[in-house]
Amino acid sequence: MLYAIALNMAASFTVQTTVLRRTLLRALSLYCRTLGPPAAGLRFVSDAGPGEKKAAIVESTEEYKFVERLIPPTRVPAPPKHVGPTPSGWIPAADSPPPLPYMIRRSRMHNVPVYTDVTHGSRRTTVVRKVEGDIWALEKDVKQYLKEVTGKELPTQVNEVTMTLTVKGHFDKELKVWLASKGF
Repeated sequence: MLYAIALNMAASFTVQTTVLRRTLLRALSLYCRTLGPPAAGLRFVSDAGPGEKKAAIVESTEEYKFVERLIPPTRVPAPPKHVGPTPSGWIPAADSPPPLPYMIRRSRMHNVPVYTDVTHGSRRTTVVRKVEGDIWALEKDVKQYLKEVTGKELPTQVNEVTMTLTVKGHFDKELKVWLASKGF
């Protein structure tokens, strides 16, 4: 008995929702036919009547100084002049680049662009980025320097398209100090 009452209530509810849905759709279609379809789902609300002139937009540049404080700077400011390493260990670049056939630009945070990478779980590599000029001369110098440090010749990979040099193993500290001592 209770089951039959529940079925009757469910049937009447679906009939009521169907009737309500049809009524709303008819009202909406009638509204769209009389006023025209809305342009791309947008509507314009204006207090001005059809013959009245709308107010012009006024741009205030005086108050923009408050907005400028909230916008983050587009670049990192130049660091102050230092002689030697700072307390954090950062070494400033030389005033003039060294006379070498290659150039390594600093990152936007003014650091030497040498990074370590671990791929496939255990493959460790060191990447030197932002190389300009003769990247093959840099590879030769890096191989020679790391041979002096480690006692063996390490495999390297040169990518001329991205202008990066990849060395097998983690040698970021050694290469950063070496490149900073050269003046990069």
